[in-house]
Amino acid sequence: MALIDKRRNALSYDTVARISQDLRPGHIWVTSGAVEVGRLDYIQRNGCEIMGDDEDVKTDYSAQGQTVLMNTYRQFIDPKYSVRQILVEHQHFNDPEKRAHLRAMLFRAKEQKAIPIINYNDAVSCEETRNLEIRDLQLKSAHVVQCVDNDETASQIACLMKAETLLIMSSTDGIYTDSKDKNTLVPVIGGKDIDELIKNVEYHQTLCEGASRKGANGARAKLEYIKEPLKNGTTVIIGSSQFSIRELLDGSVPRTIIKTY
Repeated sequence: MALIDKRRNALSYDTVARISQDLRPGHIWVTSGAVEVGRLDYIQRNGCEIMGDDEDVKTDYSAQGQTVLMNTYRQFIDPKYSVRQILVEHQHFNDPEKRAHLRAMLFRAKEQKAIPIINYNDAVSCEETRNLEIRDLQLKSAHVVQCVDNDETASQIACLMKAETLLIMSSTDGIYTDSKDKNTLVPVIGGKDIDELIKNVEYHQTLCEGASRKGANGARAKLEYIKEPLKNGTTVIIGSSQFSIRELLDGSVPRTIIKTY
């Protein structure tokens, strides 16, 4: 999701405000941007970037960026609602007890008129250790959640909660048959049943290429991550963060909606 204003090389307060103003209890928001926001905030305050090991630098930027993000969301979300920061790692989805704990907490948030803001816990997650843990899990199970991308995390939250709708915001208007031609936006990917729907999703995966930023996996990965929520009956919408949540949900702006007929 594009939270960075590339023209100003800074957090886009307009984008965060537009998202925040539509958030209500019952919504669960998975945010991106902590590392880059932390990097830009550090540069603004110190006039230089952090030097050192890439993993250490990512950790430090993430810890700084999470604070900036949460303060900004709190500033624009309706003050009558509580805001709760939830930092997750892969084990919160791969361990049954931790899954149940996370699920119960998210259900309580709605009852308590609170809006959960979820982010991957880069600040305390060591990539080397994470890879070893995931490799060990893959020896025991064919299905292992890695949380390598916020789109995967959002899709897993949708599965966990059996969400009615999963909205994925991007820097583009949705899925294209030709990423270089904005006139080829696909408004609907559908199917008469889940088997046909997944077949059509996989066809559109073959048309995808590239990613919008370093470290992102692009449209192909988005379509892979959403297969599991689709199988649970969740409707998926992919659209641009230049539009509001309300506009993307009601279809008054360009988007791609993915569902059975």
